[in-house]
Amino acid sequence: MKRLKNDKMKMVFVGIVAALVFSGGYVKADFTFGEPTNMGPLINGEGVDASPLITPDGLEFYFCSDREGGSGEVDLWMVSRLTKDDEWGTAVNLGPTINGPGWDLGPSLSADGLTLYFASDREGGSGDIDIWMASRTTLDDSWGEPVSLGAHINSVSLDCGPSISPDDLTLFFYSDRLGEPPGGEIWMTTRQTVSDSWGPPVQLESPINTEVWWDYWPSLSASGRVLLFVSDREGGSGGEDVWMVKRPTASESWNSPVNLGLPINMDTWDTCPYISSDGSMFFFVSDRDGGHGSYDLWQASVAPVVDLNSDGIVDAADMCMIVDSWGTDNPLCDIGPAPFGDGIVDVEDLIVLAEHLFEEVPPVE
Repeated sequence: MKRLKNDKMKMVFVGIVAALVFSGGYVKADFTFGEPTNMGPLINGEGVDASPLITPDGLEFYFCSDREGGSGEVDLWMVSRLTKDDEWGTAVNLGPTINGPGWDLGPSLSADGLTLYFASDREGGSGDIDIWMASRTTLDDSWGEPVSLGAHINSVSLDCGPSISPDDLTLFFYSDRLGEPPGGEIWMTTRQTVSDSWGPPVQLESPINTEVWWDYWPSLSASGRVLLFVSDREGGSGGEDVWMVKRPTASESWNSPVNLGLPINMDTWDTCPYISSDGSMFFFVSDRDGGHGSYDLWQASVAPVVDLNSDGIVDAADMCMIVDSWGTDNPLCDIGPAPFGDGIVDVEDLIVLAEHLFEEVPPVE
């Protein structure tokens, strides 16, 4: 059991965002990533640092780590800063109420910051790793005693990587409850109101989940329109890649997965994706060169592709393309709110374009 658990936890710390590959190249996206940078020694230690989460105001950053000074084997930690322009402070352990003697990882916060979902192997669960939640009355209060989501959500196996929707009514997670193959799948549970109980979990359909590959660590954007995840499926760059699926609105079906490609995915293990609420920063975990430990936290800027006709400059021609697509869901012109759009071409897209008007833009590879 100990070895099986360790094998599963290795999967927890490695991998995701989605794939459509043509002749070995990646589908051109309507956004681009800046060069990833390591989050530095104040956050990354000598071992494993993973499962990033940043609050909507950008002033608190949660993660898990196996560094010394914690309560168990893997603990939840947090760093904070006074403004977005400041450096992160010293990492602070969330304490023995949240962190038990074993594994505590994969934090996800409700939009109001008053409910913390995470995974833990503490006593009182249903299986190897369960999903738990803790609450607080105000942002200044301490977290209350964690409560398991119960056997109707958690299985006798591994259930991990919770990601709560902006309205607090849908919870994504991954589980290996079906056994191997496939070994790991993404699931979701819903409820009508925050006062209701969670409904029975349902498995996300293909092509998000595959029959023979690990598909895990879901991460929902603040808009509810973009789902990031990790997979070792064919068409990736390395051991584990980040993939992405999008949908026009939060009530519609997901499109086909797209691999995020370079510079996010390399011939390394790239996992645990998270996008900031404003869509401007992407966080992930990787064992690529340049880190401080075996797995480090990295970040990369995200920007919309605003040179719509690819002529090297943002000008009236691009604005005309938006006007010509007005009221449609044309993904090329749906750039606002940045960087993923909102499913319709409207004034939001003109606002984003106006911010970059007359800029010279290098070609997107």
